[in-house]
Amino acid sequence: MNDRRDAPIGVFDSGMGGLSVVRDIQAHLPDESICYFADTAHVPYGCRTDDDIRQLTAQAVAWLYESGCKAVVVACNTASAFSLTALREHYGAGFPIIGLVPAVKPAVAATHTHRVGVLATQGTLRGTLLNDVIREVATPAGVQVLTAVSPKLVPFVEQGRQNSPECDAELLQILSPLAAAGVDQLVLGCTHYPFLRPAIRRVFGDQFALIDSGAAVAKQTGRVLAQHGLARVHRPCRPNAKPLDICVSGDVSSARHVVATLLECPFILRAMT
Repeated sequence: MNDRRDAPIGVFDSGMGGLSVVRDIQAHLPDESICYFADTAHVPYGCRTDDDIRQLTAQAVAWLYESGCKAVVVACNTASAFSLTALREHYGAGFPIIGLVPAVKPAVAATHTHRVGVLATQGTLRGTLLNDVIREVATPAGVQVLTAVSPKLVPFVEQGRQNSPECDAELLQILSPLAAAGVDQLVLGCTHYPFLRPAIRRVFGDQFALIDSGAAVAKQTGRVLAQHGLARVHRPCRPNAKPLDICVSGDVSSARHVVATLLECPFILRAMT
């Protein structure tokens, strides 16, 4: 009988942004294997209707479940904002679902100007998770939260153009009001946005401390696996780690180039079946 602890962790995002979370999980849980699903046929989720987001997220998680994953990380802020409660109710405690919450709490703790920025998608701004954490954490601390949104940023990353002049120009336009308002902590409220760190630094220098949820999610994933008896047993003689298994719902050939620009680890890319 197969040991369920050896099954992979499923990680899902609307596109390639969740690979930023995968990097953190690999660093924190090096013994674990990962199956990554990118719903590239429907990216981006941020501009879709609430019902579309819920349906696409449910389909993606179902695919990972049926593929034999032992748990799923919903590495998409927009999907997390609309689907976590329903997913957990559907699958129960035997199939853990880990989601993302924008990293407002550490930003509030670190700010010196009492002004925090959140760079997010339209979907994340509409959802409840961000608004809840602002109400529960930022407002009582007397910290003002300013938001910035652009439908162009996710496509830049999905096209491998995160270091293009056009991306720099878009960042300058949407983040300049936050800089002028004295924001000193910028929460990257979409898993695509950690891949924009070099561009943000290029345009704004050290104006913002950049904060994302990746490391916290990786640690939470480790805690949840341990609590459910699903953490993979460390074996010093285990062969070298397998290439990252990446599955896409869209075109494989175009995805291959993008993944190569975002990842340094070996990977296998295949179409959803």
